[in-house]
Amino acid sequence: MESTGRGGHISFRCPVPGRIAAAIGRQAIQIIFKKQTASKIKAIGGGALVTGVLQSSSVVSLMVLAFVGAGIITMPNALAVILGANLGTTITGWIVALAGFNFNIENMALPVTGIAGLGFAIFNKQSRWYNWSRFLLGFSFLFVGLGYMKTGIEGLVLSMDLQQYAQAPLVIFLVIGFMITSLIQSSSATVAITLSALYAGAFTLNDGIAIVLGSEIGTTMKLFVASIKGSSSKRRVALGNFLFNVITVLLVLIFLFPLSRLVTDVIGIKDKLIALVFFQTLVNIIGIILFYPLLNLFARFLENRYRNIEDEAMFIHKVKSVEPSLGIFALENESRHFLHTVLDFTWSCFEKENSHAISMELHKGFSGKTIPDKYAYIKFLHGEIHTFYIQLQKSVTEKEDIEKLDRLISSVRNGMYAAKSIKDAIPDMDQLRNSANDIKYNFFIQTRQSVDDFCNQIYELLNESPGQHFEKLTALYHSVTGNYSIILHQLYRESTAGQVSETEISTMINFNREVFTAFKSLVFGVKDYLFDKKQSGYFDDLPGFIR
Repeated sequence: MESTGRGGHISFRCPVPGRIAAAIGRQAIQIIFKKQTASKIKAIGGGALVTGVLQSSSVVSLMVLAFVGAGIITMPNALAVILGANLGTTITGWIVALAGFNFNIENMALPVTGIAGLGFAIFNKQSRWYNWSRFLLGFSFLFVGLGYMKTGIEGLVLSMDLQQYAQAPLVIFLVIGFMITSLIQSSSATVAITLSALYAGAFTLNDGIAIVLGSEIGTTMKLFVASIKGSSSKRRVALGNFLFNVITVLLVLIFLFPLSRLVTDVIGIKDKLIALVFFQTLVNIIGIILFYPLLNLFARFLENRYRNIEDEAMFIHKVKSVEPSLGIFALENESRHFLHTVLDFTWSCFEKENSHAISMELHKGFSGKTIPDKYAYIKFLHGEIHTFYIQLQKSVTEKEDIEKLDRLISSVRNGMYAAKSIKDAIPDMDQLRNSANDIKYNFFIQTRQSVDDFCNQIYELLNESPGQHFEKLTALYHSVTGNYSIILHQLYRESTAGQVSETEISTMINFNREVFTAFKSLVFGVKDYLFDKKQSGYFDDLPGFIR
């Protein structure tokens, strides 16, 4: 590949919930989050842990939406994280109840705010002290806000006759809790306000419990709002969160007075503030006990919701897996559809127009989706095809049909590898695309053209009449492997000549490898789709590909 020249070219919405997410590196939190969702038990613990650290179930819930949309978390595990987040959000209430009313808050919070703010301003952003300062600043804001609420509500109680509300039905307080939380989008803030009012004697413990129960439902509204224009998987998570909390709250309301007496009389918690927070924790533990055994069943129920034509496979959902001949025919068509989808995704990533979009087998509107949404759909479709393949295997008995079935699923698997390699190349691609270095920029431009040419050839192979398929794909194979070696040698020459740095050459080599791996995977995907066992075996024996 020859190079040519080119001109160089902390804010807080509410003072109480403590948006402490900014105090900890978001990327680090996401890494912890992913590791803690390997199983449902870990997912519950991870949701509670991260919510407790961030002091905000909103942040965790939105992370869940993002991870589910990208296919990183399965639906049952996502629901488990939501259960854990509901429990983790009670930590703020415990902090407020145990520490917020036992001494003059302003005497501690204001000096800490000043010191933390000073550290926030003077320490280097990369230092540990900078992040600790941000953390303390967020935490001190929590207590400053609580101090103002405490003083304000005490004054309100003295200036108003609250006895007129003493006989109000509990449902009124439940609606109040729902409305406040829906508006400020933080159940932690609602609980802190409720604790302040309870401390000032504004209402009874049962009234406060009703407000907290209302906040458990109100906190689900933010997920509905966030998922309105999202994928179906995101809307399913939002619905699951809503159903979890509504069902739990309704069950608790039925047994509200016995549970309240359990806390105050049987367990013997006489402090109203501690009793309220304990009750909130108990409610969320009940929710976990109630739904944990049903998570897989609940996930399947949700996966049948919000289905539309753009979220389904194009062919396999129309036939039954117990009919082998129809099933294999549908799987063959779905495999071609899957490869077309991967081609469109690849063109989009390289900002090249898909001139075949109209004639391709793509869902209506797929070409207009964002790159993350396209990749999320590819992962979803891959899972649907794999599930259908497993079901179809049970009905297929003929050796020839079994071999064809295996080749088709191999074709889809290689198409998924190709999409994954292209997605992984995007960060390096962005660096090269936006570089003022002529060599890096031109390397991107020429790679983009190579990708366009390659995808067009793959499309033609998939859609033209059989005849020269084997010769054409073999020639494309040799072209891909040959160009990979040529480009590598040229990159090393550029590095030796000192025109790019070691870091830059590493970026270019990694980018070249990801693109090459995508090419290799697509070639293998097409040969598995087009050829019989004998012809496919020929490609497996060819040298040159990185295994």
